[in-house]
Amino acid sequence: MKHFCTITTNSFLYKTKALHASLQKHCSDFTFHVLVTDALALPQNENKIQYYNTSSLTDATALSIISKYKHQADSLRWSLKPVFLLHLLQSFDKVIYADNDIAFFNNPDFLFDALEHHPILLTPHHYSFSPHKNQNWLEANFTLGLYNAGFVAVGSDAKKTLEWWAACCLYRCQKSKWRGLFDDQKYLDLVPIIEPKTKVLTHKGCNLAGWNIATCKRTLLNNEVIVDEKNPVVFIHFNAFTIRMIVEGKDPLLHTHWQQYIAYLQAFDGSVNQAKLYRPQSFTEKLRLLIWKILA
Repeated sequence: MKHFCTITTNSFLYKTKALHASLQKHCSDFTFHVLVTDALALPQNENKIQYYNTSSLTDATALSIISKYKHQADSLRWSLKPVFLLHLLQSFDKVIYADNDIAFFNNPDFLFDALEHHPILLTPHHYSFSPHKNQNWLEANFTLGLYNAGFVAVGSDAKKTLEWWAACCLYRCQKSKWRGLFDDQKYLDLVPIIEPKTKVLTHKGCNLAGWNIATCKRTLLNNEVIVDEKNPVVFIHFNAFTIRMIVEGKDPLLHTHWQQYIAYLQAFDGSVNQAKLYRPQSFTEKLRLLIWKILA
């Protein structure tokens, strides 16, 4: 039995169920564990989905995180990743965490196979690292983090590292460039040093997103999208930036996957459509990039 998990609020349960539906299509014999941070009562389990609320987490660090971030919904969700994984590792040997805006398009069993030999699996952002052009992406490696916290796979030997990560999130879960912090995510830069057996996934079809189009080349082979001419698309991170890149035609080969994702979402919320999910670049984002270019 394989075990996946995610963390959500009630308002985004439809995304969580879409993630579950994508797993059902490509993975057999699994249970999906969902922590709903704003659920007052424990939701009823359904169809291989087991629900939890914050009262399910009773260890000291979890209680401190819940108390500290109870009025900060985002920081609460992000900080609870390591403690929720620790909670699940009390009962299961291997668990994969995925953000609820991820969808799977191929079988992920090989990730569990990798956990036989490595206590932790991480996926790099694969931001561009060119010092010659678009250097804002080079700098993003150091300001946003080398690894994306939307995916973390762990085995039972990862407990001490997860305890450290939880303590870091309790210390601070905030965006602060001058402190070198970015929510729960920037702490992951240290994980391969703290746990040398950590595996950084080289399969570029994992955690595909708009931010790695320059370093994870998409091509068509026999009507299938292949990454770096060898890797199939395993899972895509459909955050606002990825959606923007696809809708604006800057990542055209993922358009079919995008349509499949919308269909997953619409099965659980009929009001969902491309217009509702698409968020154009905001004035603030444009201004930040302009200031960066001026300073550069």
